[in-house]
Amino acid sequence: MSITFPAADPFPWPKAAPAALGFDAARLDEAVAFAAAHETPWPRDLAGHIGRGGFEPPPDNEVLGPLWPRGGPCGLVTRHGVLVARWGDTREVSQTFSVAKSYLSMLAGIAVADGLIPDIDRPVRETVDDGGFDTPQNAPVTWRHLLTNTSEWEGELFGKADAIDRGRNLGVEGQGKKGSRALAAPGTHWEYNDVRVNRLSLALLRRFQRPLPEVFAERVLAPIGASRDWRWDGYRTSWVTLEDGRRVQSVPGGTHWGGGMSIHAEDQARVGLLALARGAWAGTRLIPEEWFALSTQPCPLNAQYGFLWWLNADGTRFPSAARDAFFASGAGGNLTWVDPSSGIVAVLRWTDPAAMDGFVGRVRAAIAG
Repeated sequence: MSITFPAADPFPWPKAAPAALGFDAARLDEAVAFAAAHETPWPRDLAGHIGRGGFEPPPDNEVLGPLWPRGGPCGLVTRHGVLVARWGDTREVSQTFSVAKSYLSMLAGIAVADGLIPDIDRPVRETVDDGGFDTPQNAPVTWRHLLTNTSEWEGELFGKADAIDRGRNLGVEGQGKKGSRALAAPGTHWEYNDVRVNRLSLALLRRFQRPLPEVFAERVLAPIGASRDWRWDGYRTSWVTLEDGRRVQSVPGGTHWGGGMSIHAEDQARVGLLALARGAWAGTRLIPEEWFALSTQPCPLNAQYGFLWWLNADGTRFPSAARDAFFASGAGGNLTWVDPSSGIVAVLRWTDPAAMDGFVGRVRAAIAG
C-alpha cells in the first residue's frame, strides 16, 4: 500500500477528488452529510456536563483538570494519506477524552523500543518502585495487564479510587451502578477503568523520567509534522517528583475528570496515518512495527480490545467496518478510524456515537467497485 504523507503543518493536507481515490463522490457526500447531521447529544458545556454527573454522581465526579466548551461536529476522511472529504472546523482544538488512551499505547511502544520496559509480561514493580505495586493485589500486575485493561489494580491515585470505575458498563455510561464488584486476580478480568489507565500513565512517566507530553511531542507529533495547537493537561492533584527533583504533572488517559489531550482533527488524522503505516512516517521508523501488531491483537478477555485501541476482530464493535479496522475512541463522539484493508483514516469529532457505524458503512459503500 502506497501512502502519501502530508507535509508538516501549516502546509495543507494533499487533496484529491474522491473519484481519483476510488470513491463514488455522491455516496461520499452522503456519508459526510450524515455525519454532519448527527451531532453528539452532549451539551457544549463539558464542565457542566461532567459536573452534573455525566460519568458518575457526587462526590466521585469532582473535576480535577481543566475543561473547556466543546466545538461543533467536524471531521475528515483520507485514503492512502490523501484528503478526500472534510466538514466542520477541522482546526478546532477540543478535548478528546479516551482517544488519549491510544496515544499512551504509542508511548508504551516507544518505551519498549528504548529498553525502558524490557518485558511487558514482567511485573511493573520490577521497574517502577513508587509504592503503587507493593500490595499482594498489585504486585503481579504486568505492563500487558495495564495495556489491555485487565490489571485489576487496586488503590487510589490523585484523589480517585479505582473502585469508582469498578463494574463500569460503557453502554449505560453515567447511568449504571458502579463500585460494588469484588476484585479478581490480575489478568483474569477485563474492565474499562480510567484510574488504572492513569496508573499506567504514571508508570510510563516514571520510566521516561520526562513529562509524557514532552515525549509525545518529540517522538510522535513533531516527526509527523503536527501543529503546536494541542495540549495534554494533568490534574491539579497529579504533580509528582522525578528522580532529578523536578516537579511535573502526570497526565491522564482521558478527560473523565477533566484535563487530558486537547487536539484538532487534522493532527488526529496524522496520528491515525502513523498507525495505518504501522509506526513509520515517510521512511522514518518512529514506533516499532511489531508494536502495532501487538496493539491490534485481540485481548483474550475481550475480542474488541487490544493495547488501548478498540478493535473490530469479531465484527461487533462496528458491524459496518472491516474486521482489521481499529479505533482510538473517546466519550462524547470522538473517533479516529484506521482501516488497513482500504487505506482509510477518518476522524469524527462530536458525532453521535449511535451514528458512527452508519457513517463507517456509508464511507465503505462509497468505495467504487
